[in-house]
Amino acid sequence: MTAPSTATAAGPPGPPPEGAAPLRRGGRWIETWDPEDPVFWERTGRRTARRNLLLSVLSEHIGFSVWTLWSVLVLFMGPEYGLTPADKFLLTSVVTLVGAAARVPYTFAVAVFGGRNWTVISAGLLLIPTTAAFAVMRPGTSFGTFLLVGMLAGVGGGNFASSMTNINAFFPLREKGWALGLNAGGGNIGVPVIQLAALAVIGAGGGPRVLLAVYLPLVVAAAVLAALFMDNLAPVRNDTGAAEDAARDGHTWIMAFLYVGTFGSFIGYAFAFGQVLQTQFGRTPLDAAYLTFIGPLLGSLVRPVGGRLADRHGGARITLWNFAAMAVTTGVLVVASTERSSALFVAVFVVLFALSGLGNGSTYKMIPGIFQAKAASLGLTGEEAARYGRRLSGASMGLIGALGALGGVGINLAFRQSFLSYGSGTGAFVAFLGFYAACITVTWAVYLRRPPVRAGVEVPPGREPRPARAEV
Repeated sequence: MTAPSTATAAGPPGPPPEGAAPLRRGGRWIETWDPEDPVFWERTGRRTARRNLLLSVLSEHIGFSVWTLWSVLVLFMGPEYGLTPADKFLLTSVVTLVGAAARVPYTFAVAVFGGRNWTVISAGLLLIPTTAAFAVMRPGTSFGTFLLVGMLAGVGGGNFASSMTNINAFFPLREKGWALGLNAGGGNIGVPVIQLAALAVIGAGGGPRVLLAVYLPLVVAAAVLAALFMDNLAPVRNDTGAAEDAARDGHTWIMAFLYVGTFGSFIGYAFAFGQVLQTQFGRTPLDAAYLTFIGPLLGSLVRPVGGRLADRHGGARITLWNFAAMAVTTGVLVVASTERSSALFVAVFVVLFALSGLGNGSTYKMIPGIFQAKAASLGLTGEEAARYGRRLSGASMGLIGALGALGGVGINLAFRQSFLSYGSGTGAFVAFLGFYAACITVTWAVYLRRPPVRAGVEVPPGREPRPARAEV
């Protein structure tokens, strides 16, 4: 294991040790970083990592708010805008799709530009969709224009991937579940915050431009604070080979499938909840705004809890039971939707939001654990194993995050088709129930099922057969 570094945010006081990244100028670069070393971690690592985590949460929080801003703007768009419910579901689907696609390049931008530098750039880019929405948000604007401007908001969805990749490199494996959960949860909470802001604006009689004007200075503040107080990690080099290796690994695609079920549910329901309340239950924009923030708020707050539970009990176990609870809850939603029971529908939908947030934390904790276990299976130990795990888990997070967010696209399209075909969201919930059942099966079969003992192979006394794959 490498010796503890005395590097500060501005760089080491002397020549970097052998094997360290070359000194770079013009930014806040840390040349060596070994969070798995307990001495280094206690001396300087923890303090630096937590400072970067705090500012990463702020930037990602604003990014999520801008990305999901159209989930509340559509509540302002009454009959005078000339849009049907199907048009609105299509609009939010396009916004979600672009945000999902942006996550792939954003993941690798951290290694190209540095975590701090890219946070500054990505935060500044949020000015574009916010300003554009301010310019076009009025009756008489064409649906095509709304679609184009909505696509710009997708850059806010990309912030999640770069933020998670960056924070993944700062923390040791034993604390990744908590750190990644807190980072993502703080970002996710941008969804209910912008919905609460919309509630305040609607309640005060203001229009959508008032809401957008509030966020413009917040975007600038996030970029400035990142520039002043965040750090780049020089050892996180641009490594296209890591992306290729991650794409070839089956676990990347399995985890992407599971993340569709957790984060895809969270972001999809966040975009769709208010529209479902308006379309199926006849709620006014103000009524919908009073209710839509509750689910995303709980889902965001419990995401770190899911990560912490996964740290203690194993991400696969928590994920399995969480999907089982999501399936049961969705079954109740089918009943509530069929019976048109507004009170039951809202209450159970909020529970489903909370479960999706819990599952977000547990599934993301599984990713570094899987690749760390793979490093051990290859005979790697110590810092070499840690580097291998960080390399592949960081690269895979972009793909997993992007594909997971596509679940949000699927949810909005499913609701759109369900309302077109049946006049309610019941058909969509039946489809979601089937998907959660598939997620339960995959989680158990890949990460928890114990393989049968082969004939003629004795198991040593006191030992059970190990799982076929890493139990993470």
